[in-house]
Amino acid sequence: MVESASTLASRRVAVSAGFGVQACGYASLTAALPVLQVRTKLSTDELSLVILAMVVGAIVGTLLADVLAVRRGSRFTLLTGVAFECLTLTTIAFSTSPAVLIGVLVLHGIGLGIVDVGCNMQGSLLERSLGRPVFGQLFATATASGILSTLVTIWALSAGWPGTTTLVVGAALHLCFALLAGRFLDTQRAAREPHKASTRGSKLPTRTIYLVGLVVFAAFVVDTAVSTWAAVYGKDVLSLPANLVPLSYGIYLAMVLVARLVLDPLILRFGRARLALLATVLGVLGMAVLTLGQPLVAVFVGFAVGGFAAGWLVPLAFARAGELVPSRSDEVLARVNLFNGFAAIIGAVLPALIAGFTSINWAFLLPLVALLACLPALRTLGRSGPETATGAEAPSGASAGTGNAVEGHDGAGDDEGR
Repeated sequence: MVESASTLASRRVAVSAGFGVQACGYASLTAALPVLQVRTKLSTDELSLVILAMVVGAIVGTLLADVLAVRRGSRFTLLTGVAFECLTLTTIAFSTSPAVLIGVLVLHGIGLGIVDVGCNMQGSLLERSLGRPVFGQLFATATASGILSTLVTIWALSAGWPGTTTLVVGAALHLCFALLAGRFLDTQRAAREPHKASTRGSKLPTRTIYLVGLVVFAAFVVDTAVSTWAAVYGKDVLSLPANLVPLSYGIYLAMVLVARLVLDPLILRFGRARLALLATVLGVLGMAVLTLGQPLVAVFVGFAVGGFAAGWLVPLAFARAGELVPSRSDEVLARVNLFNGFAAIIGAVLPALIAGFTSINWAFLLPLVALLACLPALRTLGRSGPETATGAEAPSGASAGTGNAVEGHDGAGDDEGR
């Protein structure tokens, strides 16, 4: 069925809102953690373990999203996760017991995993319907919403409002999304039929899924390492005054936003493979500068180009994942999203271990190595269209008639990817 321009526009707004609401809720939670820690008297070590458990919960949520998508589709999956997050954010905002807070934070992690996957599933279906790149704009919406939520939290605290006020606002936004935007989401199912011996289309191209997942892994190792340790880096390595400590992460986040805002038109002109290679090279150079810890200007440039690496690689990888097997894109995206969770654990934990032996600046060797390791995988981002179970590009028409999100728009990268 051919959708009208107004229907597609409404769906695009709805999917963008999903990305924005997710980022807003997560940013409000991370900003409120110090207040929650004081209220429940959790130690720093205990809170760190809870955050780690929340990341593990997100991995569980990713697996659960795969099951939900197979049985009910990505629209049901996304709305289920949003409802889950709405309830947990509300409970967290009013929690005073450490036991309750810990349990609900872990449950919230499960909701995070479900919504992450559900948003990417809907984004892939939207890109396929529009016939042009859209993941850059979707992830840019998420980044902008996270920045805005953090600024609002700072303002609320400065105005003397309770530190958990933005959690209630975040929960309300989740509820509004479910009630107002949920009906515009795509109801199409892009997964195998449950309870049947046969599956839709061919087997999943496991090798290519791992390659795309490796790119996602590298990008999120960079992102997690910077978001977790940039403030420590600014204080211990750069010796910045307290009011300038957030500057490093601020520069990084601003460049992530800029990178994503310009990504979609650049894909049409240069192709995914070239942009992915440029982003990876910039990221390697940026992380190399961070390991040196000097001079100051070069370090800020390092954070900036690191923002371009994460800003581009994530949407480029998820866009490619969504077109590998169009008739089963929900399942593919759930598997690729698992690499996000593993990267979050490694990017947050291993730098602390490295810093224990040397200095936090040498911990940025970890994202540097991850980016170098994903270089061979970048070729697959330059291909367009479905692939077979062995990872080779499928012949024309092998996608079960569902189409290809950016087919014909990625010519600059195709030659490099074959």
